[in-house]
Amino acid sequence: MSKSLKRVEAEAQALGLSIDIIREDVLTTTAQLAADARGCVVDQIVKSILFRAEDSEQHVLFLTAGSNRVDTQKAAHVCGRKLARADAASIRSYTGFAIGGVSPLGHLNPVAKFMDQRLLDFPTVWAAAGTPSHVFKIDPNLLLEKTRAILADFTE
Repeated sequence: MSKSLKRVEAEAQALGLSIDIIREDVLTTTAQLAADARGCVVDQIVKSILFRAEDSEQHVLFLTAGSNRVDTQKAAHVCGRKLARADAASIRSYTGFAIGGVSPLGHLNPVAKFMDQRLLDFPTVWAAAGTPSHVFKIDPNLLLEKTRAILADFTE
């Protein structure tokens, strides 16, 4: 098992979450492909979009529904910081995850988290579990509570 998967499992256990991590055997490089693989609608896929605070190395995570896009200006407003798009190297270094596998859980460093209201429209959502080919299902209200994300309007 990869270090990334172990960190996700360990944080889930520490938070009292019982998650079943599933390995996808098909390409899931887009939210739509992930939804097709899981047999759900695209907005049940939790996209983890990271930005870097311009004044530090700290990263900010925006959990959004699969069809939504993060509006950078709105995102900066809700977190109260100027933001720059995080590149693959900074994401891996700061969170320990590769792009496509960024989980809401198990980051190497503290990450401020914000969540899209749209995700709460579903009884369950699917999030990356630390690698581009692993996911887990969770009640979005539980995801919001356990990750201590802030519900905010940051989408286009």
